[in-house]
Amino acid sequence: MRQAGKTIQIYLPDGNPRSLKIAEITSRTVSAILIPRSKLDESAKRDELNNVGVYLLFGSEGSKPQVYIGEAENCLSRLKQHNKSKDFWTHAVAFISKTQHFTKTHIKFLEWLCCEVAIKANRYALENGNSPSKPHVSESVEADLYDNFDTMQILASTLGYPVFDEIKKPKTKEVIVCKGKEAYAEGEYTEDGIIIFANSKCNLTESNSAGSWIIGMRSALKESGVLTEKDGILLFAKDHIFSSPSASAAVVLARRANGWIEWKYKDGRTLDEVKRQNS
Repeated sequence: MRQAGKTIQIYLPDGNPRSLKIAEITSRTVSAILIPRSKLDESAKRDELNNVGVYLLFGSEGSKPQVYIGEAENCLSRLKQHNKSKDFWTHAVAFISKTQHFTKTHIKFLEWLCCEVAIKANRYALENGNSPSKPHVSESVEADLYDNFDTMQILASTLGYPVFDEIKKPKTKEVIVCKGKEAYAEGEYTEDGIIIFANSKCNLTESNSAGSWIIGMRSALKESGVLTEKDGILLFAKDHIFSSPSASAAVVLARRANGWIEWKYKDGRTLDEVKRQNS
C-alpha cells in the first residue's frame, strides 16, 4: 500500500533557523508556531498568536523531556503569563486555525486529546497538575477535531517534538547487550534510539571519572522511578528510551562509555559494525 506523502512548509520570519518557525501542511488549515522562550517578545509581531489555540511548553530538566499542554483564547497572552510563572520550559509550540475556525469548545477538546495521547505515548513527562476533562461535542465536530489533531501530531514531530508519537519497535527484534562488572542490559536499536528493556541491570556505583553529567542523569532516573536499587545493583523498572547509544551505555555501566562499541549483538558484533560501518 502506497504511503500518503505530505508537503510541509516551514517559514522562518526572521531568516534564522533557530528562531521562530511557522509550519503547516499546505492542504490543511492548522498552523504550528514554534517559539523559543528567548524570542517571546519578538513573537508578539505575529498576529496569528493572538488567536484561540492549543499550546505546548517544552523543557528537558528531568530524566525525560517535559511538556505542559494548555489552551487559550489568546495564545500570546497565555505564553507571556507562563513566562513569569513556569521555569522549566525553553520552547513553545502554538497550534492555531488559519481560518480562525477554532472555538473555545474546540480547543478544550483538543487540549484533552493532546493530554490523552501524550500520556499514552509516554515520551514526555506531562507537567500538567490535572488532566483536563473531555468536553461534549457533536459526532461530526469530534471527527473534524481528530483530523485537526492528526495535523498537529505531524507538525509537532516535524518541528522536533514527537510528543504524540508512539515508540515503535522494529518488526524483527534484534536484541543488543551492554555488560560490564555487575551490569547486564538488553535492548533494541530503533528509529528513536536505544530502548533498554525492563529488568536490565546497571552497576550501582559510578566510577571516579563518571562526571557530573552521568551522575546527574542516573540520579534523575532514580528519582523518576525508572531505576530502582535491589541487591546491590540498579534495575530498570520499565522500558526506557535513550536518544544516544553512549548515554544509555553510560547509565548501565556507571562510567563514560562509547555506546556504539559497548552495545553488541548476540553474535559479538558491535552496534557500530552493524549500523554504521555497513550503512
